[in-house]
Amino acid sequence: MSVLTPLLLRGLTGSARRLVVPRAQVHSKPPREQLGSVDVAAALTSCFLCFFLPAGWVLSHLGNYKKRE
Repeated sequence: MSVLTPLLLRGLTGSARRLVVPRAQVHSKPPREQLGSVDVAAALTSCFLCFFLPAGWVLSHLGNYKKRE
């Protein structure tokens, strides 16, 4: 590294150090009503279908994607 590298880096990042980032005002409370087991099962099923089903499809057909035709 040359002698000028720290000076150049300080010049490039100097404006980023002066940025003021506002903090979010997040306040949480206990839930108004508890989730039932049917709601939890429906949420887990939808998560499974949305994330794992497409990945499983791609992995099961990986051999077809590798073929050159």
